[in-house]
Amino acid sequence: MSAHPAPPHPRRWIALVAVALSALVIGFDTTVLNVALPDLARQLAASTGQQQWIVDAYTVLFAAALLPAGLLGDRFGRRRTLVLGLGLFGAASLLGTLAAGPGQLIAARAAMGLAAAFVMPMSMAVVPAVFPPAEQRRATALLTTMTAIGVPLGPVVGGLLLRHCWWGSILLVNVPLVLLAATACLLLLPESADPAAPRIDLPAAALAATGLSALTWGVIEGGGLGWGDARVLAALAGAVLALARLVRRSRRAEHPVLDLRLLAEPVFRWCAIAVTLVSVALLGGFFVLPAYFQSVLGTDALGSGLRLMPMMGGLLVASRLGEPLVRRFAPRGVITAGLALTGLALLLGSRTAAGDGYGWTALWLPLFGAGLGLVLITATASALLLLPPAKAGVGSGLIQTLRQVGGALGVAAFGALLAAGYRSRLDTAGLPGPAAQPARGSVTAADAVAERLGDPTLAASAHGAYLHGMTLVLLVAGILSLLSAVLVAARMPGTDPAAAPGGPVSGAPVPGGPGPDGPVAGGPVRPVAAVAGDRGESSA
Repeated sequence: MSAHPAPPHPRRWIALVAVALSALVIGFDTTVLNVALPDLARQLAASTGQQQWIVDAYTVLFAAALLPAGLLGDRFGRRRTLVLGLGLFGAASLLGTLAAGPGQLIAARAAMGLAAAFVMPMSMAVVPAVFPPAEQRRATALLTTMTAIGVPLGPVVGGLLLRHCWWGSILLVNVPLVLLAATACLLLLPESADPAAPRIDLPAAALAATGLSALTWGVIEGGGLGWGDARVLAALAGAVLALARLVRRSRRAEHPVLDLRLLAEPVFRWCAIAVTLVSVALLGGFFVLPAYFQSVLGTDALGSGLRLMPMMGGLLVASRLGEPLVRRFAPRGVITAGLALTGLALLLGSRTAAGDGYGWTALWLPLFGAGLGLVLITATASALLLLPPAKAGVGSGLIQTLRQVGGALGVAAFGALLAAGYRSRLDTAGLPGPAAQPARGSVTAADAVAERLGDPTLAASAHGAYLHGMTLVLLVAGILSLLSAVLVAARMPGTDPAAAPGGPVSGAPVPGGPGPDGPVAGGPVRPVAAVAGDRGESSA
């Protein structure tokens, strides 16, 4: 007979404010640099590939470190790990402001991604560790909304700073935000941990980092070097081997860093898939907008950030409507609708024409934000409801890892598609070689060449070429989102984890119940069928 659960922590909602502030810092920094990429391209002479790595170095290290970071938090304390991550994040941001070239900035961004990996899973892991099941969806919705709000808020703040300060100010602003969040966590957040959490599997962590880095590099460079290039093929082959070895090692380990047994639960699995797929669309589509606003429409960094604000409106609407919609239509219906709305918005964006200006973009951005919010908030909350408190860090680390992998691949793949579409339409006939080469690298470089040569024809060609590449990216992202909606509607179980009696799932083969290697600590045993209906992939 199981013991009575401990009463909820009396300061849990006040503590959640501190955690939400931590999530906002990370969400803010995810996109604050995007709006500065055109400025960075000019001031640091960064190529398109280097601009992608300024974004991807953060994302790949973030994804590679999330799994061991989640395990560390479960073992040594989630508050301690969260505060440590915030401190490292602030220090790396400070070092980034001193970068004198793209390589140094990429290194600083990689360190920031590593530090952020200690923040995000711990912010989510606090929810099942501190809140009772009846309050977990609302608490998770608040955290996810704060992270999502940081996405459009980052470019606005970044634009304001770039208008009055040098580019390094967009990293320097992280320092006071981190100090405030860390202080609030120390004062308000109770400590929670799982002393039985296993040690970190260092070879598995190395395999994850190697595989993800090689995969992203191969996709980024494939667009420029060619998919038949020996270096690209070697990177992709190495990524496949490393990730396959990671999966094999995880299947055999009793306490793996990558616990694939979590994905055996159908609702958890499809929530994770939905978060991954929508992250591809989010960061892939988001990568193209700042350069469109600044190079094609002629706005500055602040104007670019302000033009993304309609997206925030959609996110806020989704955060308010998500919980009542889940009660009525279950997570499957809300996630499907969110993916479909995201796809519709992106398809509308792919119809952007040269004379549309900002009006057409302002029409589809709120739909884009609402769709993203419905998917991210609903899928994350529903997945966390299935985790026993003792495994909150490992489970949330897995969700965040898949999300960041999706984002990294979205930036890489869509960046390659954008570059290919841009180069296919750019007319450099008549330009000398030293001018044609940088013009083919990016629309920002082409604008600089056109200004130096006094060639408005080149500028017009570059703007049209960039618009062509952007519409290709939005079209592919929109089709992917719509196909994802069909897949989730057909395969995800139609039940709500919050409506099932008995608390979080920890039955076989999910950690917390008897798996193939015997019992695993982590909560009361309950059959998976109690939450997911039958063992099939879909239920009414």
